[in-house]
Amino acid sequence: MPYRPFLSAALFCAAAIPGLAAGTPVDAAVAEHAAIAAERHRAAAPPRPRTDFLLRSPLRSVALAPDGRHVAWLLDDGRTRSAWVMPTAGDAPRRLLPATEAGRLLWTRDGRWLLLVSDRALFALGVDGQPGGGLVTPLGGADERELLAVDPARPAAAIVLEHGRATPDAARRWRLLRVDLHGARTVLHEDARRLTDAAFAADGSLAYLQRVEDEHLAILRADAHGLAPVVRCERLHRCSLLPRVAADGALWMTSDLAADRAGLVRLAPDGTHQRVHADPRNEADIDTVATDPVDGRPLVAHYRGGEPAGYGVTAEAARHVAALDRQLPGRDLAITVGQARWLVGERASTLQETRWHLYDPATGALRRILDEAPRPVRSGVPAPDGWLPEAALAPKIPVAWSASDGLRLHGFLTLPPGTDPARVPLVVHPHGGPWSHTRPDYSGFVQFLANRGYAVFEPNFRGSTGYGRAYLFAARGDFGDGRVQQDIVEGTRALLARGIGDPARVGIAGASFGGYAALLGVTGSPDLFKVGIAGVPPPDFGWNLRWVARSREALALSRSIGFEAWMRLVDLDLADPATLQRLSAASPLANAARMDRPLLLFAGGEDRRVAVRGVVEYAAQLKQLGKDISLYVDPEAGHALEDPVSREAWLYLAERMLAQHLGGEEPAPPDAELRRYLDRSARLEAPGLRQP
Repeated sequence: MPYRPFLSAALFCAAAIPGLAAGTPVDAAVAEHAAIAAERHRAAAPPRPRTDFLLRSPLRSVALAPDGRHVAWLLDDGRTRSAWVMPTAGDAPRRLLPATEAGRLLWTRDGRWLLLVSDRALFALGVDGQPGGGLVTPLGGADERELLAVDPARPAAAIVLEHGRATPDAARRWRLLRVDLHGARTVLHEDARRLTDAAFAADGSLAYLQRVEDEHLAILRADAHGLAPVVRCERLHRCSLLPRVAADGALWMTSDLAADRAGLVRLAPDGTHQRVHADPRNEADIDTVATDPVDGRPLVAHYRGGEPAGYGVTAEAARHVAALDRQLPGRDLAITVGQARWLVGERASTLQETRWHLYDPATGALRRILDEAPRPVRSGVPAPDGWLPEAALAPKIPVAWSASDGLRLHGFLTLPPGTDPARVPLVVHPHGGPWSHTRPDYSGFVQFLANRGYAVFEPNFRGSTGYGRAYLFAARGDFGDGRVQQDIVEGTRALLARGIGDPARVGIAGASFGGYAALLGVTGSPDLFKVGIAGVPPPDFGWNLRWVARSREALALSRSIGFEAWMRLVDLDLADPATLQRLSAASPLANAARMDRPLLLFAGGEDRRVAVRGVVEYAAQLKQLGKDISLYVDPEAGHALEDPVSREAWLYLAERMLAQHLGGEEPAPPDAELRRYLDRSARLEAPGLRQP
């Protein structure tokens, strides 16, 4: 079981905890200290094969019907993806479709149809054998058509956004469409400005619309007279609409309007808004909201900071959430509310797969469903007996520290069980983005390193999302070897001061922006970081942002106000030469001569977010300077490694680098398929990197 704090706060005081950051709340410090002590006294976990940490669940997109009487899911066995359904009363599951390209599925409001969503099309599939179904509408294409939501008011329809096309005679238009299961389309609204969201009244009429106006989002009320402005969400204020409005016409949304952290907000038609729920610990933004399947009322608010938790918004929902917490203590619960049953996803940093349960609100009974074994990682690798047991895995421990300017920062620490934390090597693992955050989820890479005897620190440096607006904007665009990188360095030194990690054996490893931070680490702080491992890293962050801004990838990264406007609002004006010069001057590329530690680079030939040529040119410059550099390029990989062999290669090479330079255990030699992959991908190899 994952660690649950069990020591009384009276047994410790903040002053007794070595290296405690000033201003850290005593209860958080006590919990951190107790969790570290508990890991030290656990039984050590035996080494597991690399491929055990790459296991994936065959389940995709598990979904509960609004009436709570059926659960549906996609089953991916590695060769085909099929659609299944099961009555929640306990009958056997049925396969509805033997093969599909869909990546997710959704229920229509009446619970009679499944909507299968792929990159190219939206299909309808009948659950009870009723006639009809088939193609509802194409998706993507020149019109950039996308599914916005299942229709929250009509029994069997979908809401679709169409971005339209400019013609020589007309400017581009955006359309909000209702599409029924026969493909009949009704234009609900057409606009010259980008549409991003909508909410509906009980009779199906459009009640609110969200669109882009200049560099902000505007929420407008729709009625028989047209559109009336209600509120503006400026300077990246979060405003995400729930699809059904209240009976009195009020709009539910998750938002940080007039607040630092996002919570549940009720917006009246006259523009006044009331904060209905926020994180009781005053730490995290709201993550998800579970709603009533009949009238769309918010029932459960969920937050995912250091300690993820859900809270009932109504008294009845709070009673059910408390019952679930008693039956699944210490778990991160993903809840979908149905009329007859609730669907509960059980998650934890020590669970490789989400465990699915059905909850009966009438009786309080909880029943496990969909206990599927993991699928094999790749051909030639034996099928696993099952998921890794929790006893072999290590919980993520929430940690906090104070930066030198006083800002309290958050992150996670994972320790190898049964070891003295002061004597193990420490690997710092910054997240990508940088506008994202490390969550309290299972991470195969982190668990693999812990299983190999490394402590792993995952800092949520300033600029990370999920901790409020002040946290996000505190970066002030300083993404060179400045304030953001200082957070990573200072967090690492704070842990070392608390007796976590051997100061002589510290490495840094990450991908994307995390890889950029790794490059900065071995360039600007070689006294701290003895080795660097960087996947798909931009050697010049500013140049790479400009490169992305000129590509279609910018649309994928910012679907609302636009990529360059978003960058300006986080103090990275890509049209400002001084900003780009500042980033360039502080970049690893401009300071290649200062990079004085062993470095492993991994790049994808089809990467659309980090230019592979930039990584190759950086590696060539380091090689010319006589640096200890290794470069692997997978010509078919994108920004994320999806091929099982490439994912295992990343683990193998990381383990080999850390063993060589931090004194860890040597990895098991690669099999023939992995060796062939390494031979094909190697562009530069430091002597002795690979085992003979």
